[in-house]
Amino acid sequence: MEALQAAPEFWNNQEEATRVLRKVQSLKQWLVPLAAATEKAEELQLMVEMMQEEGEADDSGEIATAVSELERSVEKLDSQFLLSGEDDERGAVLEIHPGAGGTESQDWAQMLLRMYTRFLERNDWKSKTLDLQAGDEAGIKSAVLEIDAPFAYGYLKSESGVHRLVRISPFDSQSRRHTSFASVFVYPLVNDDVEVEIDTSDLRIDTYRAQGAGGQHVNKTDSAIRITHEPSGIVVQCQSERSQHRNRESAMTMLRAKLYLKVMEERQKERDAIEAEKMEIAWGSQIRSYVLQPYTKVKDHRTDHETGNATAVLDGDLDQFTEAYLRWMGARRKNN
Repeated sequence: MEALQAAPEFWNNQEEATRVLRKVQSLKQWLVPLAAATEKAEELQLMVEMMQEEGEADDSGEIATAVSELERSVEKLDSQFLLSGEDDERGAVLEIHPGAGGTESQDWAQMLLRMYTRFLERNDWKSKTLDLQAGDEAGIKSAVLEIDAPFAYGYLKSESGVHRLVRISPFDSQSRRHTSFASVFVYPLVNDDVEVEIDTSDLRIDTYRAQGAGGQHVNKTDSAIRITHEPSGIVVQCQSERSQHRNRESAMTMLRAKLYLKVMEERQKERDAIEAEKMEIAWGSQIRSYVLQPYTKVKDHRTDHETGNATAVLDGDLDQFTEAYLRWMGARRKNN
C-alpha cells in the first residue's frame, strides 16, 4: 500500500487503481489471519520453551489459553479455504423483509437488521444502508444493506432464507408466546469489474417523496427512486439519501446485483446443479430458528448447529453459524 502511495501515476487510471486496490484487500483477507496465526504459534512455542527451561507449571493456564486462541485462528483460516465459489470473494447486498404478522414480524425484521449490523461491526466491514422502510408502529417493513468488504458474500450467503423467532410478545397485553418470520436475501455485490448489460429502455424509473417513521417526510422533494426492470420484473428502490442522484446510483447498484445473481442462477441451471446448491426460500422452509421462550436456543436446520446463547447471536455472534454452513456445503460438494 505504501508503494502505491509513493507512485502518483498509479492514480491516473482510477478504474485500474480501484481494481488493484480491491485485489489487495482480497489478498489481505488471507495474509492477515495467516500472519496472526503464525505469530500466535511462535509465541506459544516460546512460552513452552521458557516453561520447560524454568521447570515450572505456573503458566499452564496461560498456555492453555494460547492453545485455544491458536486453534480458533486455524479454524477460521480452515473455513475460509472453503470459500471457493465464483462470487465468494465479492461484497454483498443484504435484504431483510418481514413475513405476515404486522408489527410482530416487522419488529423481528428490525432485530435481524441489528444482528447483522453488529456482525458487520465485529468484522470491521464497511456497509451503508441503501433502503430502510420503517414499520407503521414498530420495526421495519424492509431494509437493504450494501457490504463492501472482501468475502462478505462468501460468508453471508448462508443467511439467505427464512428466519423464525419464538418469544413472549412485547406487543401482546396477555404476554402470550408468538412465532414470527422474516426473510433474508443475499446477493453478490457487482462492481464495475463485471459487465451486466442493462438497456436503459428496459427501465421504468419513478420518483417519489421519501417517507420517515410516522409518516414524516424525510425531505420536501421527490428524491426517492424506484426502478423497475421490465424484462425480468425486478423492482428496486432507494430513499436513504437526500440526493435523487445518489439514490439512483444506489438503486442501480441493487439492480445490477440482482440481475447478476439471475444470470449466475441461469448458468447454474444449465449445469444441472442448482437444485443441489440452493435452498428454496419459502415460508414453510425456515433455515434457522431463534427461541427465546420458554428456553433460549438458536438452531440452524440445515447444519444442525445450535447454541443456547441466543443473546450473543442476536448481538452479532454469527461466526459459528457461517463457518458451520461452509463446512456443511463443503461436505455436500464432496458427497455429490
